Amino acid sequence: MKAIEFNHVGKQYRLGVVSTGTFSHDLTRWWTMNVLGKEDPYLKIGDTNVRSQKGDSEFVWALKDINFSVEQGDVVGIIGKNGAGKSTLLKILSRVTAPTVGEINVCGRIASLLEVGTGFHPEMTGRENIYMNGAIMGMTKAEVTRKLDEIVDFSGCERYIDTPVKRYSSGMKVRLGFAVAAHLEPEILVVDEVLAVGDAEFQKKAIGKMQDVSKGEGRTVLFVSHNMAAVRSLCQKGVVLRDGVTDFIGTVDDAIDHYMNSACAKTENQKLMTDYIRSCKNYLKISEIQINNTPYNTTSLTPGQEVLDVLIKGTTKEPMRCEVRMVIKKLDGTPLAGFVEGCYTGHLCDIQPGEFTFDRHVRLPKYMSDGDYLIDLYLHEPYRQNFFKAQNCQTIHVEGFYDQYAHTLTLSSEGFIGLESVNHNMQANE
Repeated sequence: MKAIEFNHVGKQYRLGVVSTGTFSHDLTRWWTMNVLGKEDPYLKIGDTNVRSQKGDSEFVWALKDINFSVEQGDVVGIIGKNGAGKSTLLKILSRVTAPTVGEINVCGRIASLLEVGTGFHPEMTGRENIYMNGAIMGMTKAEVTRKLDEIVDFSGCERYIDTPVKRYSSGMKVRLGFAVAAHLEPEILVVDEVLAVGDAEFQKKAIGKMQDVSKGEGRTVLFVSHNMAAVRSLCQKGVVLRDGVTDFIGTVDDAIDHYMNSACAKTENQKLMTDYIRSCKNYLKISEIQINNTPYNTTSLTPGQEVLDVLIKGTTKEPMRCEVRMVIKKLDGTPLAGFVEGCYTGHLCDIQPGEFTFDRHVRLPKYMSDGDYLIDLYLHEPYRQNFFKAQNCQTIHVEGFYDQYAHTLTLSSEGFIGLESVNHNMQANE
């Protein structure tokens, strides 16, 4: 049974102004859309919603031709870059705004948590807002009263429940808003990125509640987040939006892989890592460097990734006794972790003149969490010489490691971490 069905849904906005320019045209638009139930007579073709490009039209499609359905009990993650149309889609579904074209068929009551303070009246107390939200969803006062203690306990706002919501912090509003949305028994729960405002303990608690709601109670959940690990652990299916259109629909693992690969795709500003090589011996030529299966200077780690693949190919005219060295640094240049296998094991590779390939698989720090890191790469003979060095050759973006113990690496807490090799291969043509 389909809980939600999007049929050619589109949303167009006019940039700069909101009216047609005349009262008569505004009246005609209202009559046509609200009374006759037809499309906007002043609808223009408009541009695709690409934030980084300047368009020629004053009209823009925030969403265009969205077509997919959600079965009852499904948990669907909606992912995409900022401005892709995720929040607009949920606002249309929650009837905050109407689609310009198309329609959405919904079976069941919807509870939404779209923004901090959504559905709350700032002058009313937390308790009064709970009852008001229940009434909006068609629940009786007795039904809400039975759920009240559970809502208050989950939110952790018991001390402030009789205080006007306008005095709540952003985190308290999110806590109470999610507790209300999750406990008032909606058939469909819609949650936007607002959970990011909450602390790590509440985020984990909220993810657990959504899992209970979907698996234990068979309700439908639509979840928008940039936290890929949370999306992967919670959702079964994924929808990727790009510039207002549907880019991919499939299993959550495939959707995340598609999104991450698209994010890592080469752009005009990307360079090859070989462009960063400095101080290379004149008898040595490096033809290819790959880290994380890309030759370019930016990449992203997938949630839960434990191994970083390093590949170096080249040609030498003279014998070399060397090994791979890699350093992970903060953006300010502070070294955090290093892979220098030859120093640990005493194993160095004897390279004869000709072609060679180094293939290393480096185990990453267990506590690596959200942030950007720089990589330095060397081919060196420990304590003697560098055959080449490529400093700051790649920026690694880490996003969505959902673990209450995970945190960004700092030199003060971890010191300099020695990374180990999972296994390695070295090939040389003598």
